This record gives sequence, structure tokens and C-alpha cells, in this order.
Amino acid sequence: MPRPTPAQITYGTLTVVFSTLAMLLLSQTSSGIGVAVIAAAALVLGLLVAMTVPQPKPAASPAARLAPAARAADERVPVQRAPAPVLAESVREPAGP
Repeated sequence: MPRPTPAQITYGTLTVVFSTLAMLLLSQTSSGIGVAVIAAAALVLGLLVAMTVPQPKPAASPAARLAPAARAADERVPVQRAPAPVLAESVREPAGP
């Protein structure tokens, strides 16, 4: 399993803290069981938020970065082109007097 990124840790922690405070203030619970249920719900919510933060893409190895360029060089095949037809008449206007 990959290690969590700093963004995941930050978002998860902030979600747990603020959701716990919001639920405690809104529910106005004073029992230990109520506080425990709210804390558990906040932890689950924080974990969910932390896991949905996009992961950075792993860095490609140097060989993988060079592979497309090497493949493109192998696919290049020189093509002999036919010479352009020469027009019998000149396209330019003759110079003025």
C-alpha cells in the first residue's frame, strides 16, 4: 500500500477536527456514548476524504521516458519523393519599362 501524501494527511485531519466540532455543536450531546459515536463518525469521514484525494502519478523510469522517442526513430523510414514538375511558362510578370 502506498504511503499517504501530505495532502491526504492534511485533508483527512482537517475533516476529522472540523466535522467533530460541527457534530458536537449541532447535536449538543453530553453523554460519553454520544461523543464516542460522533468521534467515530468523524474518523470514518476523515478516512474517506483522505482516500479520495487524487494520488500523484508515479514517476516514469528513464528507460520508459526514452522508449517513445526510440520507437519513433525506428518507425521513421526515408521516402523518396518524386521531383516537382517544372512549369514551361514563367509565373512572374516581366519587369516594367
